[in-house]
Amino acid sequence: MKIHPLITTSEALSELCARLAKADFVCVDTEFMRENTYWPELCLIQIADTNEAAAIDPLARDIDLSPLLDLLVDNEDVLKVFHAGGQDVEIVYNLTGKTPHPIFDTQIAMMAVSQSEQIGYSNLVESWLGMTIDKGARFTDWSRRPLTERQIDYAIGDVTHLARIFPKLLQRLIKTGRGEWLDIEMEKLADPAGYRNDPSEAWQRIKAPGRNPAMLGRLKALAHWRELEAQDKNIPRGRIARDETVADIASHPPKTQADLAKVRGLSAAWKDNEIGKRLMATLEAAKPLTEAEMPARTPRGAPLGKEGALVADLLKLLLKIRSREIDVASRLLARSEDLELLAAGIRELPLLQGWRFEVFGKDALDLVEGKMAFAVVNGRLKMTRIEAPAPEPEAQAEPEAQSEPEAEPLSEPAAEDSE
Repeated sequence: MKIHPLITTSEALSELCARLAKADFVCVDTEFMRENTYWPELCLIQIADTNEAAAIDPLARDIDLSPLLDLLVDNEDVLKVFHAGGQDVEIVYNLTGKTPHPIFDTQIAMMAVSQSEQIGYSNLVESWLGMTIDKGARFTDWSRRPLTERQIDYAIGDVTHLARIFPKLLQRLIKTGRGEWLDIEMEKLADPAGYRNDPSEAWQRIKAPGRNPAMLGRLKALAHWRELEAQDKNIPRGRIARDETVADIASHPPKTQADLAKVRGLSAAWKDNEIGKRLMATLEAAKPLTEAEMPARTPRGAPLGKEGALVADLLKLLLKIRSREIDVASRLLARSEDLELLAAGIRELPLLQGWRFEVFGKDALDLVEGKMAFAVVNGRLKMTRIEAPAPEPEAQAEPEAQSEPEAEPLSEPAAEDSE
C-alpha cells in the first residue's frame, strides 16, 4: 500500500479524492481535540483504500476540504468504513450538515460475529492481524504544528490496518449470514437526527428531578440558555454549569441574583456578574411546560416488584446463554432495560421484531409465558421447551335411559338386633 506524505494542499487533496472515488470502500478516521471547546476541533483526517493511504491536515493554510467532504457525504458508490465512528461522523455532520453514507462500523460489526460488546481498535488489530499497536502517540496534542513523524505514522496506521481488516470481517459476516442484522444499526449511526444539536431539546439530556411542569419549564429554559452561552464562548457546557447544578436551580430557583452565591457549583462572582444576570433573566422568563410538551410517561425504571425482578433476571440469564450459543454480543440482541420492560408486560420492543425476534425474542417471550425452562445438560446450562400438557379427554355422555316405569323407592333396611 502506498503511503502519501502529509497532504497540506488543495491540489493534492483533490487528486487523492478523485482516485478514492473509484474505490469500493474507504476507511476513515479523525484526530480531534475537544477538552477545552464546545465544538470538536478537527486536527487530522486519515483515509485509505486497499491501494493507498494518506493523512490530511485540515489546519493547513488555505486548504479546501470540499473534495473530501463530497466523497464522504455525497458519493453513494463508496462505502465509508469507521471503527467506533460516532464522533468522527459528528465532525463531518458539523462541517456539512450531512453524515457519511453508506457507512459501516467495524466495532458494531464485531458484535455480530463475537461476544465483544465494544471492542477497542487495538484489540481489533491484535485479534485480526496479530499486531500490537504503539499507543504512545494516542493522547498527544494533535493541534500543535508541526506534527511529528511518529504522530503521522500512528494516525495513518488507524486506516491502513482497518483497510486490511474490513474485507476479512465482511467475509465472516457473509459466511455467518448476519450481514443484514447490521443494516438497521448502520442506518442509526448515519441518521443525521442523532447529531443535530438543538438547544431547545438540551433539557432532555438532563435527569429531571420530578414531573412538575413549572420545574421542567425552568429546566428547559436553563438548558437552552446554557447551550447558547457555551456555543458563544466555544467552551464545554459543563464549564458554564454542570447538569446537577442546572437541575438544582430548576428545582429550587433563587429569588435574587445575590442568592446565586449560595448555589453549589457556581462561584460567588455570579451574584453580581453579567452571566449571573442573564441566568436570572432566563429564570424569570421561563414558562411551565404545556401538557403537550410534558415528557411521556414510560414504564422504564418502574419498580417490577419481587416477581417481576426475578423474571427479568431469568431473561438476562437467557440472554447470556443465547449470546454464548451463537457467539454474538448480548447488547446486539437486547438491552437490559428492554428485558425489564418485557418482564413488566410491555410487548412493543425491538427484541420482539425482525431478526431479533427469531434469534432471541421468541424464546424470551416463551420464557415469560411459561413455555421455556432452564435445564442442565452435560454440565452446561441450557433452555428447554416445555411441552404443553395434552388436553384431558372429554367425559363421555351417559347413554339415555330407556323409558321405564319409575321404580319404587327402596325401603330403609331394618335395623339389626343388637342382641
